[in-house]
Amino acid sequence: MFWVFTRLAMQGFGGVLPVAQRVLVERERWVSRQEFLELMSVAQVLPGPNIVNLALMLGDRWFGGRGAAAAMAGILLAPLLCVLALTVLAAQLQGVPAVAGALRGMGVVAAGLVLSTAIKLMGGLRGHPLGRAGCAAFVALIFVAVGLLHWPLVWSVLGLGSVAVALTAWRLARAAS
Repeated sequence: MFWVFTRLAMQGFGGVLPVAQRVLVERERWVSRQEFLELMSVAQVLPGPNIVNLALMLGDRWFGGRGAAAAMAGILLAPLLCVLALTVLAAQLQGVPAVAGALRGMGVVAAGLVLSTAIKLMGGLRGHPLGRAGCAAFVALIFVAVGLLHWPLVWSVLGLGSVAVALTAWRLARAAS
């Protein structure tokens, strides 16, 4: 558990989610795409970094508290050491224009990784009660609220997320009866 999450953390430095999906679903086969999507949904609404929440949930699922601790240590230890080392290096190179340009370029790459992960995870929405169109509508609403209207993320997700959860629960109840 520790080593898988350590490798995962170091492969996805700056954007672990796309790597996590590939490692946990495709390579390790610890969870299905649908389970990964469900766990990530829970991890996103909990306080703290999504990937740490996911590591804790998966570690606990298989090995209890020891597994959760091992997964958390694996996801945090190596990146922490790298960030500390890079902080010292960045302090020494902060006046170099090439360093500033490289950091801006990394931001674009990170955005692309998040987008590619969202596209890959869309397959897991195939059986969702809201359907792909309903899910896409909520994604668009969140984008407008946060990206264009600059509403706080926490209130946008709580508000629209609550509506999405209520609508999903209503459709599931209606389908069950």
